Amino acid sequence: MNDPFEIVGVRPELLERQAPEKENRWYQGVPWLSVIVLLIIAGGCLFCKWIMPKDPSYMDLKNYTVAPCREFLFGTDTMGRDIFSMIWYGGRQSLFIGFVATMISTGIAIIFGTVSGLAPEWLDMLLMRMTEILLSIPNLLLVIFLQAILGKANVLSLSLVIGITSWTSIAKVVRTEVRQLRSNEYVVAARCMGGGFFYILRKHLAPNFLSSIMFMVVMNIRSAIVEESTLSFMGIGLPLEIISWGSMLSLSEKALLTDGWWIILIPGAFLVVTLLAITGIGDYLRKELNKKESYL
Repeated sequence: MNDPFEIVGVRPELLERQAPEKENRWYQGVPWLSVIVLLIIAGGCLFCKWIMPKDPSYMDLKNYTVAPCREFLFGTDTMGRDIFSMIWYGGRQSLFIGFVATMISTGIAIIFGTVSGLAPEWLDMLLMRMTEILLSIPNLLLVIFLQAILGKANVLSLSLVIGITSWTSIAKVVRTEVRQLRSNEYVVAARCMGGGFFYILRKHLAPNFLSSIMFMVVMNIRSAIVEESTLSFMGIGLPLEIISWGSMLSLSEKALLTDGWWIILIPGAFLVVTLLAITGIGDYLRKELNKKESYL
């Protein structure tokens, strides 16, 4: 007996061909190499106590500037510290700054952008002009200025300073999305029923714009790590006693004088590989977002 219901305008054999592609599309194009490399580096930094052969802060003055060998896999720096142990321990500090700074900047951006998107026209314009003024100032200059006010840098203060100076771009995207969503029926109904700001943000607004800012959030992690490394390299970031990839690179001048190429190359290689992995994941999220927008 023939099926009384038929799909008009589409041949059934075409639907059968497209079905497997739709089922498997979720993993197509995923940058697995970037994901695996980032997981290995993050896992090594997180569980560094179990893989560090030596104390990263111990200064073995008898073995300073030793090239990579069996005892010191990545060699030692100009103060005799084991670079292999410093890589994993210092990476934990750099990644911590990247993630904490991004959490702070994302939180500020979501709240500020939502307030601006729901505000009246005059207040929205005022808030956006303030955001554009902050965008016109170089971010690194703001970080240096605020860190100078706070005093000697540490992991938490540097995370805070980077976080409160890198939210403006995300806030502008959030504001644009909220202004498109605020006239929807479910948002209007929630406001009429007495729903508070954070309730509407959590239940109705955030689920609709989080995918739009996910790429920028991932790239903010990369930017925070770069800023920490740049400040430490310039000598105005973390002090030498606080080990990070940036503070390790700050020894580059002494390394060049002693021909210790491994002191610069190995930390720099870990930093570059981590940034490339984060960039690959962020680029994938950007492409997925563009695909979803094209479908709509």
